[in-house]
Amino acid sequence: MNLTARLLLAVSLTAAILAADKADKKKKSVPGIKDPGVQRPISNIHPDAVFPIPGFPDWVLILPDSVWIGNKPKHTITRIDPKTNMIVTTIPVGQLPCAGLVAAFGSVWVPSCGDKTLVRVDIASNKVTATIPLGPADTEGTITASQDSIWFLTDPKGVLSRIDPATNQAVADIAVPPGSFAAEYGEEAVWVTSTAGNTLTRVDPKTNLVTSTIKVGPSPRFLAVGEGSVWTLNQGDGTISRVDPKTNRVIATIPTGVPGPGGDIAVGAGSVWVTMDEVPLMRIDIAANKVAQQWIGPGGDSLRVGLGSVWLTNHKEQNVWRLSPIQP
Repeated sequence: MNLTARLLLAVSLTAAILAADKADKKKKSVPGIKDPGVQRPISNIHPDAVFPIPGFPDWVLILPDSVWIGNKPKHTITRIDPKTNMIVTTIPVGQLPCAGLVAAFGSVWVPSCGDKTLVRVDIASNKVTATIPLGPADTEGTITASQDSIWFLTDPKGVLSRIDPATNQAVADIAVPPGSFAAEYGEEAVWVTSTAGNTLTRVDPKTNLVTSTIKVGPSPRFLAVGEGSVWTLNQGDGTISRVDPKTNRVIATIPTGVPGPGGDIAVGAGSVWVTMDEVPLMRIDIAANKVAQQWIGPGGDSLRVGLGSVWLTNHKEQNVWRLSPIQP
C-alpha cells in the first residue's frame, strides 16, 4: 500500500471512529433537566399496585369509584376498582379507541379512530348505549365535558363539536384554529390547543364564541386545567406554558428538556405532572414554576391524578401503575 492510500485509509478510519463516538454519545445522552437533584431512575419508584393490561394501555380516566384505561389495539376499555386494586371488567368499544376518555352524564365517552365514531358506555351497566357518528380530528387528542355538554374536536381543519347528552347529537360546531386536537373544560371555559398554530383558544360555553386566542409554546397538544391556571404541554420544545385564565396571558414558561410527540399532562396533589418518552414521570413545582423531580427510564405515556394516587400507563410495558404522589 503506497503512502497516499495509507493516508486515505487513516482519514477514513478516523472519520468512522469520530462518527461512531458521536452516535454513541447521542445514544447515551439522557433527556430532561440537568439541574442537580432533579433526575433519578424510574427504578426508584415502587408502585402501590401494578395492573397488567396486554395490548397498548393508554388514556386514563378517574372517577370516585373507578379508574378507566383505553386500549387501542384491543378495541376495549378496562375498568379498575380502586378500592380493591382489581380489574373489574374489559368492555369492547369502537375500533381503535383513541383521543382520550371523559366521564359525564352517567357515561364514559370513548372516541373511536377506527369507526370514526364516539361511543357512549353506561357506567352502571358497563354496556355501550350509543354510537354517535362523529369521529376524532386526530388519534392524539382529548375530549372534555362541561355541566351540560360534551366537547369534542371532530375535524383537523378546526371544528369543535358540542354534543347534547340528552339527544347524543351535535348541537353546535364551533370554528377553532386548524390543527386543534385537544380540549379541556375548566375556569368556566373550554380550552383548545392548536398544534399547528401554536395557540390556546378560549371558547365561552354560554355563547359558543371564541373569546381569546393565546400564543403559547411551539406545537402544544395536551393540556390541563387546575391550580388556577391552564397548562399546555408544548411538544415542539418540551416546555410547558402556564396561562392565567383571568388575563388570558402566559405567566410562565417551564422547560422540561423533553421535546417530542406523545406524552400527557395532569394537575393534582398540589403539583403538575408530565409523562414523556424516556421520562415516564416528572413533577412540576407550581409555586416555583420549575421541574422538581424527573424520573428517567422506560415506561409512561399517559397519566391522571386522583384518589390519592398518580395513575401512569406504561404502554410498552403493557401495564398501569398506581403510585403515591410522594416519591423519593
